[in-house]
Amino acid sequence: MGAFTASRDWGQLLTAMLTPFTSSNEVNIAEAKRIAAYLVDVQKNDGIVVAGTTGESPTLKHDEKLALLDATLEEVGDRAAVVMGTGTYDTAESIEMTKAAEKAGAHGIMLVNPYYSRPGQEGLYAHFSTIAKETNLPVMLYNIQPRSAINLETETLLRLAEIPNIVAVKEASGNIAQINDVCRLAPKGFRVYSGDDALLLPILSVGGHGLVSVAAHVVGTHLKSMITDFPTNPAKATATAHSITSFVQAIFSYPSPVPIKYALSKKGFDCESVRLPLVGFNDEQRKKFDAIMQQIPS
Repeated sequence: MGAFTASRDWGQLLTAMLTPFTSSNEVNIAEAKRIAAYLVDVQKNDGIVVAGTTGESPTLKHDEKLALLDATLEEVGDRAAVVMGTGTYDTAESIEMTKAAEKAGAHGIMLVNPYYSRPGQEGLYAHFSTIAKETNLPVMLYNIQPRSAINLETETLLRLAEIPNIVAVKEASGNIAQINDVCRLAPKGFRVYSGDDALLLPILSVGGHGLVSVAAHVVGTHLKSMITDFPTNPAKATATAHSITSFVQAIFSYPSPVPIKYALSKKGFDCESVRLPLVGFNDEQRKKFDAIMQQIPS
């Protein structure tokens, strides 16, 4: 596991890493390693989340997820946190993947709200607490109502935060009032990450810890400077945010992760392909996106 251990802080900037595919639609492990190194060494990420939604996890088989985890740990696990998305809408399957991630040496796991089934608040509590009790790894919950059709209410989250190894939440509800309550009421040391690039500064302003990003594939250095500048120079952090706003908006103007895969491909990585049911950009969309990328400050 290298320099990182399960108890160590994952840092403030993590990227939900995309999954590159070969021309035959297989996971491209060699390219995944190149991307992981780029995210850590060039884009200054503190950590990486593998097999999350941006990694097209619904289309990945179990062995593909574990192969990505192994490759990422091998490439950057000695100098960055590697967290694996092991949550699904099936508690038993999530436990199976969590145990496999722990055995492989992951530094933590991320558990998304069970999607489609909408289990209610008691179901959410039972799902997350049952998985957490089956592992020694630190757990990040992932609250994203737009993709899961259910919100992890603050009262439920606070109950879950009492479980010792549930240590963080990736908040992508978009509800600043709710996120403010989480930051205000959560136990000391519980980390609240923005799950929305555009809301990084508002969430930092109410006590958030950092960001689990999509945009950091390409503008990681900008986002890292926003995080480090904000406590002492919020005006500078705001100016940086404004300078990348068009790019951040553009990568979510089409089904994710299609735009970010195209954007990173323009940096020399073989990663544009997506798996169905996603479809890639057409030539007109590429041309429009190219113009937006040219506006990113160096």
